[in-house]
Amino acid sequence: MIKIGDKVKFLNDVGGGVVTGFAGKDKVYVENYDGFEIPYPVSQLVNVDAPGMNKNEKPEPKTVQTVKKAEPVVTEPAGTWVKGKDAAQFYFCFVPADAGNPLAGDVTMFLVNDSNFTLMFRFVYIKPTGINTMKTGTLQPNSKIMLSSFGQNLLSDLPEFGFQLIYFLSNENDWQTPIVKRFKINPLKFYKESGFQFSKFFGQNAMTLLISQNIQSTEMDKLTEEDFQKVVKEKMDIQEEAKPVRKRTPEIVEVDLHINELIDNTAGLSNAEILEIQKEKVESEMKAAIQTGIKKIVFIHGVGQGVLKQEVLKLLKTKYAKYYTQDASFREYGYGATMVILRK
Repeated sequence: MIKIGDKVKFLNDVGGGVVTGFAGKDKVYVENYDGFEIPYPVSQLVNVDAPGMNKNEKPEPKTVQTVKKAEPVVTEPAGTWVKGKDAAQFYFCFVPADAGNPLAGDVTMFLVNDSNFTLMFRFVYIKPTGINTMKTGTLQPNSKIMLSSFGQNLLSDLPEFGFQLIYFLSNENDWQTPIVKRFKINPLKFYKESGFQFSKFFGQNAMTLLISQNIQSTEMDKLTEEDFQKVVKEKMDIQEEAKPVRKRTPEIVEVDLHINELIDNTAGLSNAEILEIQKEKVESEMKAAIQTGIKKIVFIHGVGQGVLKQEVLKLLKTKYAKYYTQDASFREYGYGATMVILRK
């Protein structure tokens, strides 16, 4: 819409001027820059004062700017080389939010690389329904990385934790054997003060589990779970001759389950692996006693924190439920032994 007084330009001619009046329905008088009034069709004018009112002017195409989203920046923990740290030592750590009361808040899990190796890792939850990959990445020498966290409400349903590790030095000519490690953590550990000790990696109390020691000095850390069970069986077969049970008669057999009585060297074994050795000893002795007609068998597990005793009872009630189980004689064994009566 054009009105008197508007400044206009000629659409198809050079020049323009000011609208001074109307010459009809579709024409107006335009006083040009030379002072002459010219009748001009409204459709051939461009309103300079109100460009939005021009129906005959083609709008300039809008420039659409595409904003490219910035890629997320993933920063790895900075690593350092420390003289003398050439052993492959990696740790699985549980760090409570409240060091004085581990159950007061969340517990955060960390992977610690306490070596000069560059470490590539995969951290998983192992459940009956399958394996869930929780975190993968690269950990630089002498650094740590957060893996995940959980609250007190999940303690009763902790999954089994697993690691796959590949580690290397940038200037080495050979490669290292990958490490596969699994951890089944007893929830009772989180309720015991002794489960958390001061950690130099965090400057506070933490539960620290060794994933591997120096691979050059212990073959145990190279083994998969299946290989580990084979080694345990072979080692226990050898120990059968070297470390006989305390007493073996047709009436009674005494079996000492203390780990130093079962194997000579526990280096590199986690608490869970030691417990598996002790449970396998219970099963092998039960089978042997049943086959040979032994009347009674006593398992000496000690008092301690009660974990081994509970695991022994659970095993006996699960696989040997038809046999009567009771505490052994207090006079002979104190509170640290369980008796199984196989026959009257």
